Amino acid sequence: LMFAALGDGPSRVRRILRSADVESTAEVLRALGAAIPRLDDDVVVEGMGKRGLRAPVRPLDCGNSGTTARLVTGIVAAHPFAARFVGDESLSRRPMGRVARPLAAMGASFEMAPGERLPMTVHGSDLEQVEWTSESASAQVKSAILLAGACAGVEVVVREPHQSRDHTERMLAARGADVWVHERAVMLHPVASLPAQDVDVPGDPSSAAFLAALAALADDGSLAMPDVCLNETRTGFFFALARMGAKLDAADERQQGGETVGTLLAAPGTLRGIVVSADEVPKLIDELPLLACVAAHAEGQTVVRGAAELRVKESDRIAAVVAALRAAGADAEERPDGFVVRGTPG
Repeated sequence: LMFAALGDGPSRVRRILRSADVESTAEVLRALGAAIPRLDDDVVVEGMGKRGLRAPVRPLDCGNSGTTARLVTGIVAAHPFAARFVGDESLSRRPMGRVARPLAAMGASFEMAPGERLPMTVHGSDLEQVEWTSESASAQVKSAILLAGACAGVEVVVREPHQSRDHTERMLAARGADVWVHERAVMLHPVASLPAQDVDVPGDPSSAAFLAALAALADDGSLAMPDVCLNETRTGFFFALARMGAKLDAADERQQGGETVGTLLAAPGTLRGIVVSADEVPKLIDELPLLACVAAHAEGQTVVRGAAELRVKESDRIAAVVAALRAAGADAEERPDGFVVRGTPG
């Protein structure tokens, strides 16, 4: 929806997920003047151009969506107006300084609630190029910088300690932007325009993960999930599940809108505990609570390290998942940056 709103001309978007976060994004873009129709399985968005959005007459309510708040902050930072971002109680506890700092280095300015949180007012500007090194791997921060650079038409470079999700880079490249990606660094050269593009939204790997986990825990049979996004920065859970002993495979792989899409195949196996290291975490950050649940049924110990980011999501996901597993009778303990689950097969 963001790229469609910034595009030159109409973009057709099919199979969009009508979730609360996507609805929040649509409503925020409408408040910025974009003609986003009521979300349905097949919608057409008339693009405003990469600097065609207008000053909002009401606060931008991001609901519970950190993706909406952080990515649209990058877009607004490159426009010549101010916008006030608000969210629900949970989102208002999440840190925003990490996205404000690089955008401030580009020339935007910010007013934030104590603790660098929402509500937050963003004063956009004619941005300058930036070369930014993030302290942690965050696709939301990286995407905010890339979107700001694309809208402003300036070069940006982002470096991370580990590679995070790369959907934004892929969507920019699919629209003709000159994007250079090398391991943990991304460079975006100045973008003249963002052409309109029709998109078929693939199945979400985070949603497919729950079905794959059920297949892994089953007694027999197999499960096929067609048209799932198989972007390698999002498939960490499937690789972890395969390392645990489940049978995972992919078929009918193809390129679609810059993404690898295919049929995910899952079947049960004898599960055993594994160690998930810090460099793996960005590729399965949202699926780690699910991995902990699967680990409770695996033989031996599963250890997750380098996942402190889970403590600043909608809730403290480390504390929440360990408490839930213990309540269900599992052997689990918190670590400052992760958890340990000692499984009981069967």
